Amino acid sequence: MSSTTTAAPADPGTLRRWSMLGASTLAQATAAIMVHGPAFLIPALHAGGLSLAEAGLVAAAPTLGVMLALVAWGAVADRYGERVTLLSGLAATTVFGALAALVGGTPLLVAALVLAGAAAASTNAASGRVVVGWFPPARRGLAMGIRQMAQPVGVGVAAVSMAVVADRHGVHAAMWVPTLACAAAFAVVALVVIDPPRPDPRAGGSPNPYRRDRFLARVHGVSVLLVVPQFLVWTFALVWLVQDRGWSPASAGVLVAAAQVAGALGRIAAGHLSDVVGSRMRPLRWVAVGAAAVMGLLGVTAGRGWGVAVALLVVATVLTVADNGLAFTAVAERAGPGWSGRALGVQNTAQFLTASLVPPLAGLAVTNLGYSAAFALGALFPVVAAPLVPVAGERELS
Repeated sequence: MSSTTTAAPADPGTLRRWSMLGASTLAQATAAIMVHGPAFLIPALHAGGLSLAEAGLVAAAPTLGVMLALVAWGAVADRYGERVTLLSGLAATTVFGALAALVGGTPLLVAALVLAGAAAASTNAASGRVVVGWFPPARRGLAMGIRQMAQPVGVGVAAVSMAVVADRHGVHAAMWVPTLACAAAFAVVALVVIDPPRPDPRAGGSPNPYRRDRFLARVHGVSVLLVVPQFLVWTFALVWLVQDRGWSPASAGVLVAAAQVAGALGRIAAGHLSDVVGSRMRPLRWVAVGAAAVMGLLGVTAGRGWGVAVALLVVATVLTVADNGLAFTAVAERAGPGWSGRALGVQNTAQFLTASLVPPLAGLAVTNLGYSAAFALGALFPVVAAPLVPVAGERELS
């Protein structure tokens, strides 16, 4: 080990680099199934006697766990590396997921989901650091876009599987889906991932990036605003199709899964666009403007019962997730390898804090105002976010 970096191969080779991207993407996807999958248990929980707001609280439980643990996992990644963080986190997620599948009663389920979410938070910073550490700036947007597709793909898998299993076999049986997925991801990460070079934490050569300027703080704020319509759509798309449009849970799950796949491709396109234009912030502002427009149109058309509302729901699913990879990459690049774990932890903590509030509050809005008004209210957040994107404060990609 040198005085400035930890020991790691200077270049693992193209095949190994892309293999690590695949393993990191898989780890993030399985964590997403664990964290976001409970949203698709809402119809079964509601049918079992819980109100929409109560079912929303259950769905938000793993998000709460993620929020509480993100910065701590980021510090672990900064200090001990990505491989240790991913393996220990995925192992714990598997254990707590199994506990959620086996325990009885809603309170114990909520407790197990909080713990599972806290363990799954390990993948958020660590898998992103693998990508930023091993890919050059000119390919990093594309690579991070691929890695960021893990979240909508995970949500899509959850939508097409967990809703159906819960409908046929119960909520607890559905929890085996993310549990087994995380166990598989653990095995792949153990075989493939190695740590990229990073500063030696004992060298003390990594200044606090938050003291230099407000760029990171503004990106965090924009991401918090944009996560509201994202989680509004994610949480209530399936419930809206089932309750308001009369779809079966299976059919609604297929559409939501297809929309999530489209969202995953949208993240790749947004990342590649940022490489082409040499900017993460300009595309981020474009996404915010588009999300505001489509959420407003969704609110109007859903209220009138027009069939185009379903198509707009798909478009909203794509646009409301396209910002994540752009912001995530920008934060990691600006913070640098000595601080990126903690900075990404702060980024995701702020997002998940907001996301944990969306299901119960949106459930109240839907109950009292209807789906149309709830979707329209979701358009206000990207309207506020667009002018706050720090385009002028962005540096040349490095």
